Amino acid sequence: MTSTQIWLAIFGMTFVTAVTRAMFLIGGERTVLPPRVQKMLRYAPAAALAAVVLPDVLAMPAGLSFAPSNHEFYATLAGLGWFLWRRSMLGTIVVGMLVFTLLRLVL
Repeated sequence: MTSTQIWLAIFGMTFVTAVTRAMFLIGGERTVLPPRVQKMLRYAPAAALAAVVLPDVLAMPAGLSFAPSNHEFYATLAGLGWFLWRRSMLGTIVVGMLVFTLLRLVL
């Protein structure tokens, strides 16, 4: 890519981002999302988190892996289990890191 194309891409992405985020500000209180859209937006954070975390947790150099050598996957499962059981964010982090560290030391 040429430097002109890079700058055009940067300005284009900036413009698109600014316009899409400003739509709610421009409309003010007149803008009301339909109930169905509001209901769908409740799941957006969980979907985004899954889209970011799962590929990183499951991907290994050779492809997707559920092998015991994939410490990140099993630490994530342990953290998820803890969170579903206790609903504690700090506990989730501690359990996930403990399982990850133990698996790295043992396997």
